[in-house]
Amino acid sequence: MLFIPYILQVAQTLINGHMLCFPNAKINIGLNVICRRSDGYHDIETVFYPIGLSDILEIIPLAGVPPGTYKFTATGIPVDAPSESNLCVKAYQLLCRNFQLPATDIHLHKIIPLGAGLGGGSSDAAFMLKYLSQLFGLGLDEGQLCDYASELGSDCAFFIKNRPLFGYGRGNRFRDIAHFPGSLVLVLVNPGIHVSTAEAYAGVKPGKPDQPLEDLIRLPFQQWRVNIVNDFERHVISRHPRIGEIKELLYRQGAIYASMSGSGSSVYGLFNETTPELEDQFPGCFFWSGQLE
Repeated sequence: MLFIPYILQVAQTLINGHMLCFPNAKINIGLNVICRRSDGYHDIETVFYPIGLSDILEIIPLAGVPPGTYKFTATGIPVDAPSESNLCVKAYQLLCRNFQLPATDIHLHKIIPLGAGLGGGSSDAAFMLKYLSQLFGLGLDEGQLCDYASELGSDCAFFIKNRPLFGYGRGNRFRDIAHFPGSLVLVLVNPGIHVSTAEAYAGVKPGKPDQPLEDLIRLPFQQWRVNIVNDFERHVISRHPRIGEIKELLYRQGAIYASMSGSGSSVYGLFNETTPELEDQFPGCFFWSGQLE
């Protein structure tokens, strides 16, 4: 009941030069860990796909406060970390290195689950960069924004582009992919298990796949189940069997394809246009469903 008045309140502030945006989540369709790099990162290949689930980010210029200072508040899902470690704050501070940004009040309403393989924090950071540039007239183009985003996280740059893309390198290099034909419904389930990136990588043996994901993604949807894999799944599911149970239940309910997203713990299923009512099948879990555009 408190959420709707909050939306109305922040929407009203747009009239007065404030910025309101909706950083969206993503899913990974396939994820292959190719090799460990000399810089400590890994080369991967994956398909990043944006989805409609989103946080809410409000950016308000503060008058009468020295440039380069900020105020940060958060509501929604609790973020158990000091404000200075939040990626929205880091994005603001990153731009402050090269620009004299006005003092800014940052409010983040967190809806995307944390540690869930959905890129919520990365999306918040990327949207912060984009809309600081827009709000304060910095004139940063897409390439410059991607360079800044890559300093904040491997998948941050994806959210600057924010369209279906084949991702490679450490996840910050991209090629366009053909738009998927047809209309699919995405069902997303998160069991509330936090899987850190370090935990996910600890159980992966890097290696080049027999067939590149960039080719496999062109197969008919019905062939994805036996051809497209997420290399993190085996290890993560062995440690957290509930994730595997959710994936199997999605298949039993008729999913064409089901997978863990990123390093987990969210699991999604892709269905034809008509899907059964599934929310009751996942008690105690975060549940979201929407069209895969």
